[in-house]
Amino acid sequence: MKTLNLRIFSIFFFIFTSTFSQKNYPKDYFQSPLDIPLLLSGTFGELRSNHFHSGLDIKTQQKEGFKVFSIADGYVSRIKISHWGYGKAVYITHFNGYTSVYAHLKKFSPKLEAYIKKHQYKKESFEIQLYPNTTELQLTKGEVIAYTGSTGGFVGPHLHFEIRDNQSRPINPMYFGITVKDDIKPSINTLMVYPIDSSSQVNKSNAALQLPFKKLNNGNLLANKISASGKIGFGINVFDRLNGALNKNGIYSLEMLVNGKQYYKHEVEKFSFAESKYINLLIDYERNANLKQRIQQCFIHPESKLSIYNQNPSKGYIDIKDGNSYNVEIIAKDFVGNTKKLIIPIQGKNDTIRIEKSIKKTPYFIKHKEFNKFSKDGVTIAFPKNTFYDDFFLDFKVENNEVLVHEKTKPLHKKYTLTFDVSNYPKEARKNLFIASYNSKGYPSYSKTVKKENTFYTSTKKLGEYTLLTDNEKPKLKLKNIKNEQWVTNYKKLVLKTSDNLSGIKSYRGEIDNEWILLEYNPKYGTLTYDFSDKKLVGSKHKLKVIVEDNVGNTNTLETTFYRKDN
Repeated sequence: MKTLNLRIFSIFFFIFTSTFSQKNYPKDYFQSPLDIPLLLSGTFGELRSNHFHSGLDIKTQQKEGFKVFSIADGYVSRIKISHWGYGKAVYITHFNGYTSVYAHLKKFSPKLEAYIKKHQYKKESFEIQLYPNTTELQLTKGEVIAYTGSTGGFVGPHLHFEIRDNQSRPINPMYFGITVKDDIKPSINTLMVYPIDSSSQVNKSNAALQLPFKKLNNGNLLANKISASGKIGFGINVFDRLNGALNKNGIYSLEMLVNGKQYYKHEVEKFSFAESKYINLLIDYERNANLKQRIQQCFIHPESKLSIYNQNPSKGYIDIKDGNSYNVEIIAKDFVGNTKKLIIPIQGKNDTIRIEKSIKKTPYFIKHKEFNKFSKDGVTIAFPKNTFYDDFFLDFKVENNEVLVHEKTKPLHKKYTLTFDVSNYPKEARKNLFIASYNSKGYPSYSKTVKKENTFYTSTKKLGEYTLLTDNEKPKLKLKNIKNEQWVTNYKKLVLKTSDNLSGIKSYRGEIDNEWILLEYNPKYGTLTYDFSDKKLVGSKHKLKVIVEDNVGNTNTLETTFYRKDN
């Protein structure tokens, strides 16, 4: 009882003091989650699609099956198993108030596996989310909780590892003494300059420019002198490497000084998941969409709610005055302090603008703080207030049910609705009809389609091309490692192959002798796997039945007989 009271006091003490302390994290409380040398393929705060990376991606030698350890005493507070995202993941709440997260796991320890499968069979679902109470799954420091894997979609073998605070905000795990060897400086590859308003210019251009630079003998970088006037901002493409790995990782901090005074700085110590989407205002979103290059901008968009920024009055914008000289330093650092500096000399000169920023005008203008709705040829698009972060001309085209909702060059804060009038389609044909979006390679994929009497609509955060497609083919389904009427007494697993070439797999169900079985779907390989150790089968002759359904309701059923004797 005394120990429990001490633990409760520790949690409340952490909650009380965490508000008033910053970067005061325990260095020796946690151990490593793996017992192999730590090499990283991803660092905390790295720029990802629409979010910051919330943990460390630890390499596992391109293999699965390494033991994963609880980094301290605690209890399992959450388990989530899904086909995508984190795959198989476990959350452990520790008695100092922090929570550790372990994701993309292959399987869990026997204690956890038994608990999870009990609930999966009760719910008759592979995908599941559980919240055990504080006494159900208690753990000690160094206890094996799982084994590394590659679950969660199209990911390679690694362990995604996080530490979160009592408000579920991920914190850089390196603050807790979980470090890797790193004596390599960040690498700056591209420098961009942005005239901010219509009267600003750099080298007589009102459009963004890529600026050349060279390496100095001391390792710093020096850009060619530019002439400018008005309000401007800078951005760089930068990455960091750690010892023993070739991965291009994220940096820890980015700072900009103007004539020795700090104009901009951000550090990725911690963040909330709610703010992570504002990464799209940190980067040059249009350049990333067009060139697949992330430029980190050294100025703060007015709509950004990121907490990683230092509060400088200038917000990173530089007001260049005619006749004045400026010396700009952009400084990139990794977590241990390795530094790369880029110097940009500027001469204030009020030149005539020769190159204007290109603006394509259309009949459809988005006022981002208002509700916007447009219709054309049986297609309607509706954008709630604050779907976007800026006002702009929207490119909206419709031709033979092929719809363009702008290029994928604008970030969205909310979903919008795309609606098709389907009254011209026979009612029978609508059953297999769905809304599809096209990816950058021109391949269609199912967009969740809500069907009303004469309209179909989808809610989405993707711009780009859409259309209506028909899927009349049932999913493919076949046995992979056994044959009909086969004895499988010595088999550990039963494996099937499934795929759907158009609308995609929506659901599946497996039964042996008319009882539900736990099939694990792997979207990367298109396999459905049953573990014979789940339960003993009675008798020797058994009936297998598996049903797979795609997103428009086409189904395929496989039935077969196999023989097996369980002792």
